[in-house]
Amino acid sequence: MTNFDPVSLGIMWDRLVSITDEILIALVNTSFSTNVRESYDLSVVLFDPSGSSLAQGTYSVPSFTGTAPETIRHMLEKFPPETLEPGDVIATNDPWMGTGHLFDINVMRPAFKGEKLVGFTMSITHLPDIGGRGFSATAAEVYEEGLRLPICKLSRAGKLNEELLELIRTNVRVPEQTVGDLMANITCNEVGARLLTEFMEEYGIDDLRPLSRAIIDQSEKALREKIREMPDGTYANRIQVEAIEEPITLACRMEIRGDEILFDFSGTSEAVRAGINVPFCYTKAFAAYAVKCLTIPMIPNNEGSVRPIKCVAPEGCILNAVPPSPTGGRHIIGHFVNPLVFGALAAAVPDLIQADSGMLNLVNFQGRRPDGRGVSSIFFASGGFGALKGMDGAAAVPSPSNMTGTPIEVWENLTATTMLKKELLVDSGGPGQYRGGLGQEIVIRNDSSNLCTISTLAGRTEFPPLGMAGGKPGGLRKYWINGNEVHPKGRYVLKAGDELRMVEAGGGGYGPPLDRDPRKVLEDVQKGFVSVGKALEEYGMKVDTEKRTASRLDK
Repeated sequence: MTNFDPVSLGIMWDRLVSITDEILIALVNTSFSTNVRESYDLSVVLFDPSGSSLAQGTYSVPSFTGTAPETIRHMLEKFPPETLEPGDVIATNDPWMGTGHLFDINVMRPAFKGEKLVGFTMSITHLPDIGGRGFSATAAEVYEEGLRLPICKLSRAGKLNEELLELIRTNVRVPEQTVGDLMANITCNEVGARLLTEFMEEYGIDDLRPLSRAIIDQSEKALREKIREMPDGTYANRIQVEAIEEPITLACRMEIRGDEILFDFSGTSEAVRAGINVPFCYTKAFAAYAVKCLTIPMIPNNEGSVRPIKCVAPEGCILNAVPPSPTGGRHIIGHFVNPLVFGALAAAVPDLIQADSGMLNLVNFQGRRPDGRGVSSIFFASGGFGALKGMDGAAAVPSPSNMTGTPIEVWENLTATTMLKKELLVDSGGPGQYRGGLGQEIVIRNDSSNLCTISTLAGRTEFPPLGMAGGKPGGLRKYWINGNEVHPKGRYVLKAGDELRMVEAGGGGYGPPLDRDPRKVLEDVQKGFVSVGKALEEYGMKVDTEKRTASRLDK
């Protein structure tokens, strides 16, 4: 089958996406860590036999989806397709070949129909531990951050590489969870290979490449049409971002030419001796993601979604860090690629640009429960979502990545900590015609009776999420331990009874606050999103909560 009518193509395309979703379900159901099972820090991608990305799991992390095509190219350079055999499983966590830091494992399995290689499946997950300092931003070199696995075979012709697994077990804090997650990755890809060959048999397909070309070409065509709607020209943006000791600069110059976009990150600050540097694979992934958000967000991702987008950056800058730069907390800087690109495109498509978000926040917990079991897990929290034209920002929603929070009951049982508070923060959303999403306040106490090491990995602590089109900034993110403010990219030890307090940033507002509908202001005050004082100060509205009325001061 080489020619596909639109209906058949749509059906088979949806079927391939459903296969990746089944792979993802198998991964979640067999994983050992909350990073995968509860927080969905993962991606699943399907490739054709040429190594072109064809479909992804519906719920996938955008950075992983963006780096996976580059990862498989590195894998196939080391293990060419003709050398692979059924039962082989290839893996790496190399930051420059994978997702940008050591803590994510990339696991690929070739799919065979009989003796013929017909495609590849890949899953990517954040491991609970990989040794070294653990997941933090405090390392000075990548060697301190943990085991760096070159591209290697976890399984050869169906036989597990027991020596490699033993090496990993010996070097991690929670071997059961870490190796358990590795085995979950192996298992889900085995499921994927089986589902792919069953799909090909059902539709009488011997070679996946014609179908792959049809799907990829459709996506590429749709993206190019949307880029062509943007005005040609050169657009630039520079932002300041909090680093370790002093702020750094992120710069972006982008050129729209017909149906292509070229990004140039020249002018960006140099890499630093702390784990916030970003390998270029991660930078490119978020640049492409930003474009996709503004063009064809509803079309599933594949190779065609990135072909019209090119990126360059000076080697050695913080957005193109090279070994041995530490990259453990690369998301702290890398997540700012999205607002950097949005800011540049504000002059081209102002009605589509979102105000800045409070962003995702991560705190890594390491220690022991009272029963002696090891703990190494990430607590995911979120600031407020930035407002858009016509829409308020959602409260406590992750951006630009999409991991979910671990349920409190699961977290407390796993870590022997206690959640003392988790509530939305009044007045934290940026004022605007459309209000920014609220941040939140979270207080966690160490009740494990053991020492607990935490690593804070946060941005938005000095430079607030900016508003858009006259909207105002959201609130900042802050950390306290026992009432004392601490550095947002540090490593600390909580003794039994110590408390960590986090205030999450609010999203920026969109449009002038004085243009906000009075009914919306009244509703915000009634819901506890905006105080009576801020309603008067920012929106010029006098709110009477007893009478349930709101009126402008000038009336």
